[in-house]
Amino acid sequence: MTTTRSPAARSPAARDLAAFAALLADETRAAFCLALLDGRAWTAGELARHARVAPSTASEHLGRLVAGGLLAEERQGRHRYVRLADARAAHLVEDLAAYCAPDAGHPPRTLREAGARNAMARGRTCYDHLAGRLGTAITDAMTARGLLGQDTGFALTDGGLRWFRDLGVELVAKGRRPLARGCLDWTERRPHLAGVAGAALCRHALDTGWCVRVGTERAVKVTAAGERALGELLGIGPEALR
Repeated sequence: MTTTRSPAARSPAARDLAAFAALLADETRAAFCLALLDGRAWTAGELARHARVAPSTASEHLGRLVAGGLLAEERQGRHRYVRLADARAAHLVEDLAAYCAPDAGHPPRTLREAGARNAMARGRTCYDHLAGRLGTAITDAMTARGLLGQDTGFALTDGGLRWFRDLGVELVAKGRRPLARGCLDWTERRPHLAGVAGAALCRHALDTGWCVRVGTERAVKVTAAGERALGELLGIGPEALR
């Protein structure tokens, strides 16, 4: 005879996992987390307008996300800002999005929406590193040139470390964040470079004007100066960046 375990006898780990997963099992909370992948801190009002919900509704959902550890809260005077708690939270959201194939079954309703999707697929920020075709093109070029190894996970080679030094980009490890990490790209379905190195390269690309932000979401565009630099440094043709 088989017996059924009572809810009280279930694993605490299973209970905690189910509770954590429930944080994203709501379209409004999921929309907040996807918006925050731009790496900025948002106000509750900005997120409410983005998700098209009432401020009181947004506040309730944000409270749950902060209490669950996915978001962190900062206060400046009367203003309350929230952001993704850390890089691990950002990677979790992006990895889950990769499995869901966003918008795959929903054709764009307007030319503006189609343009926004194309811009995001071409190049965007994923929390603090580059993603989309731009991110994977850079990752592929670094791998082909022996700067990045992918045999047993992502790792910068000695040549890769010298490459960053020659760029004048300092790689400073913080906490448990790895120097290099693969992050599954939800539009390309292949990994792009994340971790300390990915964040440093993204920051350098924006600071030097290789890339500029476009639109109101996370999309970035490679400038003419960026095309020249990426061509000279990594041999990436301009057609791969447009």
